[in-house]
Amino acid sequence: MLAAERGRARNTLLAYGRDLQDYAAHAKAHGATLTAMPAEVVAAYMGVCAANLAPRSQARRLSAIRQFHRFLLGEGLATDDPTRLLVAPRASAPLPRLLSEAEVAGLMAAAADRPGVAGLALRAALELLYASGLRISELLSLPADALGGDRPMLLVRGKGGKERLVPVSEAARAASRALHQAREAAGLAPTRFLLPGRDPRRPWTRQAFFLALKQAALAAGIAPELVSPHGLRHAFASHMLARGADLRSLQILLGHADIATTEIYTHVQSEHLHRAVATHHPLARAGKPKG
Repeated sequence: MLAAERGRARNTLLAYGRDLQDYAAHAKAHGATLTAMPAEVVAAYMGVCAANLAPRSQARRLSAIRQFHRFLLGEGLATDDPTRLLVAPRASAPLPRLLSEAEVAGLMAAAADRPGVAGLALRAALELLYASGLRISELLSLPADALGGDRPMLLVRGKGGKERLVPVSEAARAASRALHQAREAAGLAPTRFLLPGRDPRRPWTRQAFFLALKQAALAAGIAPELVSPHGLRHAFASHMLARGADLRSLQILLGHADIATTEIYTHVQSEHLHRAVATHHPLARAGKPKG
């Protein structure tokens, strides 16, 4: 059901499978069956999880078994949902470290200074990540003709195979064209990927891109541990929000199924503004001793 009807990603299916196997072992140890599971046995299982897992992992376990019991109930294989009264643990969402607009510009400049096809590939990748808010998996899987023609939008296949349209900047288009022309001029083999790896039959790997990004960060004078592909996605969303974009538009652009996921950027922006006021407002230091 998760695969066929909801289109969940393979990693999600594997994780839920492991969770349910562990849950089934707990049920067996307590003499219960999954189709007739007492609520107290489920509560005991979540107590074990609370003692051994982080809040985020506990929440995923509960989500897996709750969806499983609702599936059984909907299919007529059970008469009750023993998870209905359980409350998921609240996991505090860590605020991402936000790259400034100047730091992003520095990364772009460092990529432009890299010679040859490798430099053009990095510049095109950074332009797409920052201008369109793509996930790294979405970026690396783009086909060679993704930016072909005069189409103003880019079709992206995201999590769970869901598709969305995102706008593409002219700078990203120009960087992609320059990369394509450089590959042709160098006599490199044709490829079906916009950003191919050393083997043109395969896309650029995450590891190779990550290394190139870290090298660009060093060249730009930014601590490499503070820069990541997802950090550029965070920068895209946060900078858009700071310049007046609304949350609903950001949700669509980022491909978030739930707007609650997008709302983290309001917290990032609020904390950034709070720090700015605390640091620079003339009354912020009122009452503090001089010297």
